[in-house]
Amino acid sequence: MPSSHQRLGVNIDHVATVRNARGGAYPDPVRAAREAVAAGADGITAHLREDRRHIRDADMETLARELTVPLNFEMAATDEMVALALRLRPHAACLVPEKREERTTEGGLDIVGGHDHLRPRIAALGAAGIRVSLFVEPDRAVMEAARRLEAPVVELHTGTYCEAMAAGDRTRIAAELARIAQAATHGAGLGLEIHAGHGLALDSVGPVAALPEIAELNIGHALIGEAIFVGLARAVRDMRAAMDAARQGRAA
Repeated sequence: MPSSHQRLGVNIDHVATVRNARGGAYPDPVRAAREAVAAGADGITAHLREDRRHIRDADMETLARELTVPLNFEMAATDEMVALALRLRPHAACLVPEKREERTTEGGLDIVGGHDHLRPRIAALGAAGIRVSLFVEPDRAVMEAARRLEAPVVELHTGTYCEAMAAGDRTRIAAELARIAQAATHGAGLGLEIHAGHGLALDSVGPVAALPEIAELNIGHALIGEAIFVGLARAVRDMRAAMDAARQGRAA
């Protein structure tokens, strides 16, 4: 049976975005990570992009050294990033697609077409004891491709579902939720651990959190945005409460 406790990974990238807008050291994303953990985060996610637009190498080094909860290193599947992960030894590495011109990650990794590129990098990370996750579209065939790559975890891209929620398009919402649910069930049946994330906020997290196969949600932008109004600790606690309520089948 899936665990009743669904883990919350807090992505701190956009604390670094605010810091970098002024070129100084404040606000400190590592401090944000500590506050998120104190408020109930089960792990911390940080995406070190190739252009270093938000998180920096020094941030990753400090997080890897000081965190008391798992660090999830989001990264492109490049030799540079694999070498950094092998040096820092985070708990997990989530391989994501990356385009320099995008504002944020726009979709799942092509693990079918990218099989030959990904396989040796997944193997190298796994051999070092780093748990590899693949950020992918919610699709049955993609779950099967992940299994063939011997990655233990997939993170289902929830961005299209969240866009439908924002538009109030009930037909698309239902269709996207069905895609996520079907992929989660199929992937779990293949032995994959199922995570989900991208775009989730308090008004959209419930139906995804309620899916019993999903062991972890990774959420960032909505939490950092809400923290402007209520503080980061309150934002994390409110998200944790919404996830728990959905998991227990009651309204938040």
